Amino acid sequence: MRQTVIVPDPIDIADPADPRLADYVALRDASLRRHLESEQGLFIAEGEKVIRRALQAGYRPRSFMLAARWLASLQDVVGDAPVYRVSEQTAERVSGFHVHRGALASLHRETRHTMADLLGFRRLMVCEDIVDHTNVGAILRNAAGLGWDGVLLAPRCADPLYRRSIKTSMGAVFSLPWARVDDWGSAVPALRASGFTVIALALTDGAVELDAAASALGPDARVAVLLGTEGSGLSDRWIEQADVVARIPMRAGIDSLNVAAASAIAGYVLR
Repeated sequence: MRQTVIVPDPIDIADPADPRLADYVALRDASLRRHLESEQGLFIAEGEKVIRRALQAGYRPRSFMLAARWLASLQDVVGDAPVYRVSEQTAERVSGFHVHRGALASLHRETRHTMADLLGFRRLMVCEDIVDHTNVGAILRNAAGLGWDGVLLAPRCADPLYRRSIKTSMGAVFSLPWARVDDWGSAVPALRASGFTVIALALTDGAVELDAAASALGPDARVAVLLGTEGSGLSDRWIEQADVVARIPMRAGIDSLNVAAASAIAGYVLR
């Protein structure tokens, strides 16, 4: 017999200063959100598809802030969490931007994987100090789409559960395992000790072309590719600790690509 799910009636809120909407305040203020989301143990999902993917992945909702047009389409997933029905104008005043998708959810943040978990995989992307949330989200999306097993992040990397990271990843952050490295200085030696061939993407004089690095891998090789910061690239320490330094050959006087684009190419060539 099918169990009947009782969906609570939406709660109408017109005042953007209503404390029940505190989870959704100033979503564009990254520094404020880092403090608030860490302190409160939450993250924000934006848009119906992303909200559904978060819920399907088992993240528990705290609340929903929805424009009226989204109530029916999300009714099947809200469960017993409070649903705050707001006008699009109120949503904009609370969040600090035009919420064109008209649907936001606040969910409980969880730590689901550790570095030790990911060391048992075969293909890892490893990010060093990539601070742009869009780039982190794109790397997660590329890794998932190209069949890689997970992503490791140095301590100073942007938060994968920040709204912009989630949005850019198209929800891949919920399905692809990721974790912070235990220690920046020993992360690369730990990968090598676990049996990974560590390939650093960097523009050094001795770097080999990416195709050549891929051709040298055995059929059973376990691979970790290191991706550096948006400005200066990988640190000298991580480059020196890697097994191979590889570069993507470029033309027209351009020396490198955006790190997210580079991760897609490396992910495809080294898959």
